[in-house]
Amino acid sequence: MKILVLPGDGIGPEVTAEAIKVLQAVDRRRGLGIDLKEGLIGGAAIDAHGVPLPDPTLARARAADAVLMGSVGGPRWDALDRAIRPEKGLLGLRAALGLFANLRPAFLYPQLADASALKPDIVAGVDILIVRELTGGIYFGEPRGIRIRADGEREGFNTEVYCESEIRRIGRVAFDAARQRTRRLCSVDKANVLEVMVLWRDVIGALAADYPDVELSHMYVDNVAMQLVRAPRQFDVIVTGNLFGDILSDAAAMLTGSIGMLPSASLDERGKGLYEPVHGSAPDIAGHGKANPLGAILSAAMMLRYTFRRPDAAQAIEAAVGRVLDAGLRTADLLTPGREAIGTTAMGDAVCDAL
Repeated sequence: MKILVLPGDGIGPEVTAEAIKVLQAVDRRRGLGIDLKEGLIGGAAIDAHGVPLPDPTLARARAADAVLMGSVGGPRWDALDRAIRPEKGLLGLRAALGLFANLRPAFLYPQLADASALKPDIVAGVDILIVRELTGGIYFGEPRGIRIRADGEREGFNTEVYCESEIRRIGRVAFDAARQRTRRLCSVDKANVLEVMVLWRDVIGALAADYPDVELSHMYVDNVAMQLVRAPRQFDVIVTGNLFGDILSDAAAMLTGSIGMLPSASLDERGKGLYEPVHGSAPDIAGHGKANPLGAILSAAMMLRYTFRRPDAAQAIEAAVGRVLDAGLRTADLLTPGREAIGTTAMGDAVCDAL
């Protein structure tokens, strides 16, 4: 199992170290044959090489079976030209590897119902998978830029664009995922005002004929945002474009108690993937040993499931996380009255012990 590790910026190195620790613990017990190499991305790469995605990192990523990443970005690089900011490293890696399908689960461990921002009776049993198209849409569309209008005023512009093949490709990923779950798929768009979303709805709707066993529904994105807070259990698999998926997946994350709990996978057409927690670089707590490593650890579990086809190893990690939560262990982001927080390293050690 050739894995490239990109710790990145902020709390990325801290949480990634714990995920590696857990992977190595599973490897010792199950003989997975893990081969780890490390590289630089984001701000760390800018500091060392002047660019957010150096050629050696990209070459190692292409040679690897999977990439395990921490996070990129932070205020120390905000003044840089937009073309070389840390986030461009991640976007460039996704594009170069063809990672078009982003899987973002929002699963509430029952032990954390009291940590959610919503009432326990609203979030109990939440188990949502958001399938986000990752290499198209407004983040990549051309033309884009800032120009001077005839009246001298500056005007910013971006282009939201999808072709049929891009929509069909992500749609099949979502339909296939729904077949593995409760066979319900909600396609999210804004077809009432955007022509690109009219095409989205048409293509997704036509795909449904190939999946007669999956119940397909369509919903406008503003309604989905409301329904995620009002009645989240109505959703199982959600498929949507790049911009809407970015926003809705972060909203869904807060149903689960903490964004620090959530993993993600970005896959190509053959199952090669980049795996990362969704919490970002959190520069305000970087270096303090407070970060929650469970999102990174569960990202490693997703890697074992989706790229390496070892659901047994993935389930072992997920069960170990459950046992740690059963024991009442919490990092600061999960803290509720009457509990004391443990640190990043202690949480990683606890998961290894639970294995």
